[in-house]
Amino acid sequence: MSNQILLSTPHMGDREQDFVKEAFDTNWIAPLGPHVDAFEREFCQVVGSSYAAALSSGTAALHLALKLIGVDSGDEVFCSTLTFSASVNPIAYLGAKPVFIDSDRISWNMDPHLFQEAIEKRAKLGKLPKAVILVHLYGQSADIDPILATCNRYDIPLIEDAAEALGANYKGKSPGTFGRIGIYSFNGNKIITTSGGGMLVSEDPKLTEKAKFLATQSRDPAAHYQHSEIGYNYRLSNVLAGIGRGQLLVLGDRVAARRRNFEIYEQALGNLAGIEFMPEAPWGIATRWLTCLTIDPITFGMNREQIRIALAEEKIESRPVWKPMHLQPVFKDCECIGGAIAEDLFERGLCLPSGSNLSNEDLDRVIQTIKKLRNQ
Repeated sequence: MSNQILLSTPHMGDREQDFVKEAFDTNWIAPLGPHVDAFEREFCQVVGSSYAAALSSGTAALHLALKLIGVDSGDEVFCSTLTFSASVNPIAYLGAKPVFIDSDRISWNMDPHLFQEAIEKRAKLGKLPKAVILVHLYGQSADIDPILATCNRYDIPLIEDAAEALGANYKGKSPGTFGRIGIYSFNGNKIITTSGGGMLVSEDPKLTEKAKFLATQSRDPAAHYQHSEIGYNYRLSNVLAGIGRGQLLVLGDRVAARRRNFEIYEQALGNLAGIEFMPEAPWGIATRWLTCLTIDPITFGMNREQIRIALAEEKIESRPVWKPMHLQPVFKDCECIGGAIAEDLFERGLCLPSGSNLSNEDLDRVIQTIKKLRNQ
């Protein structure tokens, strides 16, 4: 009986248990502690940011980022439509309204030309968004420069959702470090993990300090418990930060392994009629967090869903590309600018098993299963 091949599983290194043991040995089990401080410092060194706040999830980081920018009830926030709902839910937490922007074909991320046109129209109407959330999808950076230039021209804060893009680069620099605030995720399926966790980064120390304040229940500096504003329980624990420190040490290896997965898949399947892999945009290096491809059902002979089900029957987990946010029932009344490209990518897109701990035998099993489907 074949083992199940999962989409993207945690992959521990050699040092995580040492850091966790240190937390236990010193009884730093409660939230915060020396591993949290060290994780923030070391993360800043890795991505090239000046300040960071370690938090309980990427979603928490994005929620705080929007609050720090001043997003409030009734405000509009522009966001990529092709993304996971965690990119958008924090907008709703604050009573604000998401406005979705379609993807480009080059990177599958927000189309900078469509974005610029939309902002220019909003400017003429005197209705600019309060903020922009730019998602870096599947380990690949969006084209940041033109989007940031448009934001700067109209004084709109840019928040980068780099939850899926740690280890990638845009013109030699880490996505997540260009805008006013960047956020990252260490969920269990990400390229490195703390089991659950996230990071908020900024070049403005006041923003990260305020994030830490809000994330620790907004406790005022007093011997007694005093609170002058609403806070959240969003800080990362010292134990999980220890895992993160160990994972940072192997980030480069994890990126290399996932890029190798992609190269093996592309070499074996790229010449099959009807299969096209997610391109690597010319402005940077993608991590290939997930290997994604699109299927032309007429040319291939099966559609994406038929392939996904056939893989599942062989105990191989795959997943459709994210369903665009403007197609989600919960956001059905929200405005979307464009949308056809994101809809097409969802309709035809499939994510293959991509974990950095996949064996050659695992990869070959996926490849041979898809080849057999093509020959049916």
